[in-house]
Amino acid sequence: MLSYALAIAYALFLWWFSTGVILYLDKRPERTYPWSMAGATLALLAAFAVLVWSREVATVAGAYAGFTAGVVIWGWMEMSYFMGFITGPRKAPCPEDCHGWRRFRLALSTSIYHELAIVAAAALMLWLTWGAANAVGTWTYLILWLMRWSAKLNLFLGVPNLNEDWLPERIRFLTTYLAKRPINLLFPVSVSVATVIMCLLVDTAIELPPSGFAGVALILAATLLALAILEHWFLVLPLADGALWRWAVGPAAQEAEAADQRPASAAAGDGPPAETGGRQPLPATRSGGGPMRRLAAHPQMAKPVLPRAVPIPVRSR
Repeated sequence: MLSYALAIAYALFLWWFSTGVILYLDKRPERTYPWSMAGATLALLAAFAVLVWSREVATVAGAYAGFTAGVVIWGWMEMSYFMGFITGPRKAPCPEDCHGWRRFRLALSTSIYHELAIVAAAALMLWLTWGAANAVGTWTYLILWLMRWSAKLNLFLGVPNLNEDWLPERIRFLTTYLAKRPINLLFPVSVSVATVIMCLLVDTAIELPPSGFAGVALILAATLLALAILEHWFLVLPLADGALWRWAVGPAAQEAEAADQRPASAAAGDGPPAETGGRQPLPATRSGGGPMRRLAAHPQMAKPVLPRAVPIPVRSR
């Protein structure tokens, strides 16, 4: 079972490290974003090359390669959203007294271009690996995508922890579309269905040779799904998970935040910054996708981005 233990450890490390990298880059000054995205795009191209190479490599090494490629491709999607490169046509807060389907449509319009980019990437990955011996990369990406949408819908319907502190200032208006409630009816369904699937993956893996391709591939997928389930629980439980990524949002994040705020400070007096149009900025709160998967506005309250979902906007009610 050592091979399964190594697979679990690798999935945990890749989730933790990739989340930290995205957090670190997002907390840098905005002038660094184009360079960060350029580097991420090179990694994206390399990940697609690995995906193509590994699709006929049904070995343990091939499973690890495909899994890593899937996480890297998803990481690019998360960075493009958090840094504001691919979002949606609507870049304004939710209007007052906006409810029901209208609120959902407006919320979707804040990220529709990003959702279409995710669908396009998924379609390309399915086409590249359809019928291939090794489709671990594609399944990894699909797990992150589906669990991201689950988390986004739960945020939209209402959870205790809205994760306002995850969003950079440039897209902080998304929080006006979220709802804060003790829990919603979708949450137990989301967690239960995902947990059943995870248990089935583990049960199937246990019946297979532990050093074979199929068993390792299933354990990698099950571990990633378990992490996504954990991040769902972060939405409703008072768990302090930010310490895991303190290394990524330390002094550099404070310096970046100060640099971004300095030009917008009021010339005199103690009123709110000019960029807010006279409105007080949204307070940071304690709170999960990557997925990425949550970028802290304050270093001590950092949250993970992968595999947890990036929140669709939700508002307090």
